Amino acid sequence: MTNSVAATFDLLGDRLTLTILRHAFAGRARRFTQWLDHTGAPPAVLTARLAALVDSGVLERSPVPGTPDRFEYRLTELGLATWEILVCVWSWQREWTPEWALLPEFVHADCGHRGPPVLMCTGCGRTVTAHDTDVELDRDALWHITSGRRRSGRGTGPARGDAQFDEIMEAIGDRWSAAVTGLALAGVRRFSEFRAALHMSPTTLTERLTRLVEAGILDRSEAGGRDYRLTPRGRALFGVFAFLLAWSNRAHPQSPEPGLLIRHRECGAVLIPALRCRGCEGELGRRDVRFEVPVRGSRDVPD
Repeated sequence: MTNSVAATFDLLGDRLTLTILRHAFAGRARRFTQWLDHTGAPPAVLTARLAALVDSGVLERSPVPGTPDRFEYRLTELGLATWEILVCVWSWQREWTPEWALLPEFVHADCGHRGPPVLMCTGCGRTVTAHDTDVELDRDALWHITSGRRRSGRGTGPARGDAQFDEIMEAIGDRWSAAVTGLALAGVRRFSEFRAALHMSPTTLTERLTRLVEAGILDRSEAGGRDYRLTPRGRALFGVFAFLLAWSNRAHPQSPEPGLLIRHRECGAVLIPALRCRGCEGELGRRDVRFEVPVRGSRDVPD
């Protein structure tokens, strides 16, 4: 049976897919030609991504009223549930990548606060970070997460000045990279521990670790040591992983337990994450926020 975490990274660990979803939310894109214009992706590649999202229940395809030979794609309830993942990806890009000025602004409609939210535990209502949690991991389950199809996240992606998600793809762009980053968030540091958990060749593991070091997500110990620690940039991915894991459970309710969960140490509950406004500290729902596209030529956006 499908491993829910593996299936989630196969579907959402892709820069073009994230861009499709971003424009579905922020730009209300529904038609093939809109995404084609926004992304500049080859038509065949875009068709394949949209088909995968339909097959996964994230989008639904329906005829345009009055023109039955034309179709549009609308977010389903499962598709709408990806918005927190996108907000966390946006937050990470906003803080840690040079393309931050090109990203739409996140605004809480009720209080007017602008800027990234924080993560909260719905069990106790407290704000939570990676330092406040324990990752419980069945190492045998990692084989199911990393085995099978491994699509590279470096394939054809969005163009025309759009946010390309290139840097975050180093961490979530394929199962191996996602597994290594997830293990690092769980506290794994030594090369031998990564290899034992993932059952991967030394060459493949070295390549993934090197890429993550070059991306500033991991930091290698001095003098050629075999320890790898998350940088602040890497720890900031915690929200992305927390919501990906929560969404995987929703998308695959009939799948076996993935052998991976995050527990909030302070209250002892399995983490069910939500977003909280930094301004008023209220919990944020999808309809409570909006994205405002920056005006080119403003002082925040380079000409």
